[in-house]
Amino acid sequence: MDMMEFLRTRRTYRRFDQHPIAPEILTEAIDAARLASCGANRQTVRYILVQSARAVSAVQPLVHWAAYLPPEQGVPKPDEQPTAFIAVLQDTRLPGCSDVDVGLALGSLTATAWAHGVGSCIMGAIDRPALTELLALPEGLRLCYMVALGYPAHKSRVVTMQDSSVKYYLDENRDYCVPKRSMDEVLLKTL
Repeated sequence: MDMMEFLRTRRTYRRFDQHPIAPEILTEAIDAARLASCGANRQTVRYILVQSARAVSAVQPLVHWAAYLPPEQGVPKPDEQPTAFIAVLQDTRLPGCSDVDVGLALGSLTATAWAHGVGSCIMGAIDRPALTELLALPEGLRLCYMVALGYPAHKSRVVTMQDSSVKYYLDENRDYCVPKRSMDEVLLKTL
């Protein structure tokens, strides 16, 4: 598939097959995040891999799914839950922590996972205090995001935005439809 098709299909996924992800795919995704560009090469982003069934199960109630959908549509059922999570952290003991660096790392991480057919959901609506305790984070590590990972059990596609609504929705097959603004709307001018 070409790069633009890759980017169009690397959407958020929220329902997963229950096949475990090979550990080398997960570590490659973290390695890709490690290699991502970052401001002044400060490298303040850290990761915790959550892959045991017990640990994934403990994380699941501490993340919040699909705010635009009713829970019965947006929350994965027990047989649709992710098979791994990656906690994305900032080491605040180092100078130069940047949300931009976190975003670049997340992009590299999720793209590498998708190159192996592993879907992801970057989750910011999370119970940070409970997850900080569960992950036993020491002082100086700040939890930014949890990334849910697994082999998708549905499709997710970009659709034309209608009536300026950014709200994603499910189609008749329970596949995700993700509205995006048109190029005419986002490219303001060419000089």
